[in-house]
Amino acid sequence: MERVMEIGRYSRQVLFQPIGVEGQLLLRKARVAIVGMGALGTALSSQLVRAGVGFVRLIDRDIIEPSNLQRQSLYDEADAEQGRAKAEVAAEKLRAANREVEIEIAIEDVNSQNAERLLADVDVIVDGTDNFEVRYLINDVAVKHNIPWSYGGAVSSYGTTAFFRPGHTPCLVCLFGPNTSGGGHDTCDTVGVIAPVVSIVASYQVAETLKYLTGNSDSLANSVTYLDVWKNEFRSVKFGVSKEACPCCQKRQFTSLTGRANGLTVSFCGRRTIQVRPSTGLGVSLPKMAQQLANFGEVRHNPDLLRCDFGDKQITLFADGRALIHGVDDEMTARSLYARYIGM
Repeated sequence: MERVMEIGRYSRQVLFQPIGVEGQLLLRKARVAIVGMGALGTALSSQLVRAGVGFVRLIDRDIIEPSNLQRQSLYDEADAEQGRAKAEVAAEKLRAANREVEIEIAIEDVNSQNAERLLADVDVIVDGTDNFEVRYLINDVAVKHNIPWSYGGAVSSYGTTAFFRPGHTPCLVCLFGPNTSGGGHDTCDTVGVIAPVVSIVASYQVAETLKYLTGNSDSLANSVTYLDVWKNEFRSVKFGVSKEACPCCQKRQFTSLTGRANGLTVSFCGRRTIQVRPSTGLGVSLPKMAQQLANFGEVRHNPDLLRCDFGDKQITLFADGRALIHGVDDEMTARSLYARYIGM
């Protein structure tokens, strides 16, 4: 009966010979975590859930805003108006597309304290983030626990992707060096992004993930792929060998995992938003905070988050004490607002 159900829903995928019935059954047993439910994450999750991956964990720290709608395909205007959590809305849309898949959400900011809890129990980790700090965390977890992961990045009209397999390919540190937490990378804030490059990079990531999960590892690209849809450029550079002196995959020094979680994250793609995260695990009562903040601005809340609108500035507060401070440019102002209304 199980085989009939698989063929019925996934008949066109099963007809693709490298997958077939056996590959489809392997997908049903597979577990995937997607880090980031923005532009890449929405495209990645839609393809993986519709392909029949049995378990998908959606991890995201952010809420939906109007500037997301140009490229983040699972969300609509009503979601943005309500300022709902991306992971929550994505899960609703994806469950409606395929109820056979178990979808779990984590409305969290991936950091050194929770990365292993969120990522170490799956078959593949898929990168839908927009910053290298989190990618180095993913790489540490992947190497430490021998889990393949799919790297993807898209900005402006260009993107890069690679599928890393610990023990078989170099790791992220081999390719780009140790994490120095430095800037200098293009972001959506500085150069923008168009939707076509997002879809193409996500499709490459999903294709590599499906190859691995269906037992077709011999077909993996084993390369770093770069493309620019506006300039009509495409390059694929084959992996070399792992660097003998690599501190991560050779010496097994997981510096991103052993570092302290940052108290502040500044870069949010496409708007003036600064994240404040307490250095200690501060839990808050959202209903109680809603009552307190109602004296200062319009408040909306649900079990996952609270949104308070002060006019020119807004605060989105999560149950773990993390907050997004909207309408500010500098860390001092963000911390001041957090201390004033939430308490440090």
